[in-house]
Amino acid sequence: MKMIRAIVRPDSADAVTDGLAEAGYHTMTKINAFGRGKQKGITVGNVHYDELPKTLIIMVVEDEDLEAVLKLIKYKAYSGNFGDGKIFVTAVEQAITVRTGLSGL
Repeated sequence: MKMIRAIVRPDSADAVTDGLAEAGYHTMTKINAFGRGKQKGITVGNVHYDELPKTLIIMVVEDEDLEAVLKLIKYKAYSGNFGDGKIFVTAVEQAITVRTGLSGL
């Protein structure tokens, strides 16, 4: 299993989550956040916004689904501008459902 953490623009978050749901990936967590990457914020007139709104999408997928999910996220989140986002992938050793105590997805 792999955990995907995708940080995307808020205006592309619904396109990403809707695309994932349409492809059959319904289980995810979506969190509103603030942050900055290489663009180090944005300046509008005399005002510098150091932290920009972002959306963090977290999900765990089976190894064989990883590439399809990554491709979909990249496609739906892409605008070609700075700040489109970043995707982090890490290994998941175990997942346990609290209600049932069962392991696995």
